[in-house]
Amino acid sequence: MTEETSNKDRLALLVEEGDIAADYLEELLDIADLDGDIELDVENDRALVEIVTDESSSRLDRLVGNDGRVLDALQELTRLAVQNSTGERSRLMLDIAGFRADRRRELTAIAEEAITRVKATGESVMLEPMNPFERKVCHDVVAREGLSSESEGVEPNRCVVILVPAEEDSTDEGVESVEAESSSESAESAASADESAE
Repeated sequence: MTEETSNKDRLALLVEEGDIAADYLEELLDIADLDGDIELDVENDRALVEIVTDESSSRLDRLVGNDGRVLDALQELTRLAVQNSTGERSRLMLDIAGFRADRRRELTAIAEEAITRVKATGESVMLEPMNPFERKVCHDVVAREGLSSESEGVEPNRCVVILVPAEEDSTDEGVESVEAESSSESAESAASADESAE
């Protein structure tokens, strides 16, 4: 099998995941008597599913919940519905009414400000505790800027630490690598809760 064929097969699987998720979420919206359109996409080897609405004051906010906790739970349920249908674990990312997109922009600004501090002071910076989705966003921003980051702590208080360049900093012991963070993000539960995303 060529790499191109393999990529097409992978894309087809992700599109199928999105379709299954959309069917599941449409039933949920019907049961809850909520209006919303479902948009599907594939990005960074992950199916993206979003419930959107034209209403300015959206009743969909109830499906987001405080700090996105309900959204995280719905994402996990949707992943389980997809897994039940395909037999494969899903890493799909669910967004509702743009909550994750807005949070991604906010986290990007937070990470960029922290990166500026690291470069200015030559000292590592620890960010506030975040869920796996939020930490992944910060790790991606740090990597894009050419720096390194790690996660430390235990859920629900795991934090991203942005490190100074290796020649200026001695490594901290007992801190997990970004690769470990990525794998823990893919195995997130509804309680720790999130798309990847990548």
